[in-house]
Amino acid sequence: MSASSKKKLRNAEQAEKLTEKQLAEQKEAKKLKLYTTLAVVILAALVLFAAYVGISRTISNSGIRERNTVALTIGEHEISNAELNYYFIDSVNQFYSQYGSYASMLGLDVTKPLNEQVLNGEDRMTWADDFLESAIEKAKATYALVDDAKANGYTLPEEAVSSIDAAMESMELYATAYGYPNVKAYLKAMYGNGTTEESLRNYFEMSELARYYQENYRESLTYSDADLRAAEAENYGKYSSFSYNYYYLNSYNFIETEGEETANYTDEQKAEGAKKAEEAAKALTTGITTVEEFDAAIAALPINADKDSAASYASTDVPYSSIFAGYADWMTDDSRKAGDMTYAANTATDEEGNETISGYYVVMFGSRNDNTFALANVRHILVGFEGGTYNSTTGMNDYTDVEKAAAWSEAEAILNEWKSGEATEESFAALANEKSDDGDGTTGGLYEDIHPGQMVAAFEDWCFDAHEVGDTGIVETEYGCHIMFYSGDSETTYRDHLISEELAGNDYNAWYTALTEAVTATEGNFKYISMDLTLSAA
Repeated sequence: MSASSKKKLRNAEQAEKLTEKQLAEQKEAKKLKLYTTLAVVILAALVLFAAYVGISRTISNSGIRERNTVALTIGEHEISNAELNYYFIDSVNQFYSQYGSYASMLGLDVTKPLNEQVLNGEDRMTWADDFLESAIEKAKATYALVDDAKANGYTLPEEAVSSIDAAMESMELYATAYGYPNVKAYLKAMYGNGTTEESLRNYFEMSELARYYQENYRESLTYSDADLRAAEAENYGKYSSFSYNYYYLNSYNFIETEGEETANYTDEQKAEGAKKAEEAAKALTTGITTVEEFDAAIAALPINADKDSAASYASTDVPYSSIFAGYADWMTDDSRKAGDMTYAANTATDEEGNETISGYYVVMFGSRNDNTFALANVRHILVGFEGGTYNSTTGMNDYTDVEKAAAWSEAEAILNEWKSGEATEESFAALANEKSDDGDGTTGGLYEDIHPGQMVAAFEDWCFDAHEVGDTGIVETEYGCHIMFYSGDSETTYRDHLISEELAGNDYNAWYTALTEAVTATEGNFKYISMDLTLSAA
């Protein structure tokens, strides 16, 4: 696996469809913001490392060399080996905590030192080299953001300072829990010689300042209706969703073979298979106008003769961004109508740059949803499940039917209490502040501008059912029972939300790229970086 491929995998983000409380429970952080915070990324990293990562290290050294040897110069800042090691260890840990369970599939042996395992055969880059490269890039970005934040008078919010205070105060607890004689020994085991509470706190503060500053900039980006309409005019269909049926014709299925492995097919065989697949694709788009006819034609294909059933796959409300590029433009054409059909090649490029066709998608258009519906504003009171058994696979608790029934009964009692009183939005908000297991007791359980894909399914489904202001109900998710109150439609449509998010994403990326690329980093001596780190005992 190449270094670039591993980076893409490591950096891939999976959107979490959780409410604030649900995020807090999953990440064990009581006051967790939507964006990553210290308690999640750094403190949790320490705990994970202590629990799962075996580091063989002598902790009796003074650390003077690590603190006084310059590893990196970023602008006017000299970064010591001890300081860069924070970034290095956290880069390793974030990868391990996310992919450790199948690290071997990625070519990483967790029982061997990182600097003894080659990741990229061409330039002999080791896993340690790659993590160091990531650490350097992270350090550059952090210092660039911190310098810009300070230049613009932006300071760390009080909530972040409190989080750091809590993290530092927890060090003694973790040191004791994992058998270290004191905090100093624990921190050395986690981050190496040269680590001090003072420098670690500075690392925390810089990391948090960089994060909050990015978030603050991203949230400051707003757009007028004229901006939205101008962006929309460039490609109207880009912000719509589409329903359609499709079927994939794999070229290999059309190769006449006597049992050869796919890898043994000749170029001539592959080309012949692709040709026959295209012929079948053309046939499927000729004279067919309904899904029933489409499915019947698929079932009649010779390649499906031995199958009990074969039919098209229905896709509903698929956003433009998720549609296969080969037919995305066709799908968004204004003239498109139900029953229209097309086919598109699925191509791949090998290491030599040669393009091959591996198959064809055959598509029948169904309908377009322009996403002009309003976003939802709701209030809710969460009655969290109590008890449960920790599931190491999901990282969440599993709850019994009895435990779930207890939460449902409590939710019903709270809803009845509200109904027997003033039964207003204000009284619901007061109950939410008093009784909800979600939030900080000041927001009245309010969530505004809820959009598809933001919340867990049951919660979200209720939000987008037909409701009038004041409608209530109870829904159960994996985290508890939610007493729902429909506060009203948002003034923002889902379509405008999608446009705004794209504009803000583009502007944020341009700002971030310009800011970080303007910073230069000069490499120094990496002698005391933990390049020989072993992630697990043999």
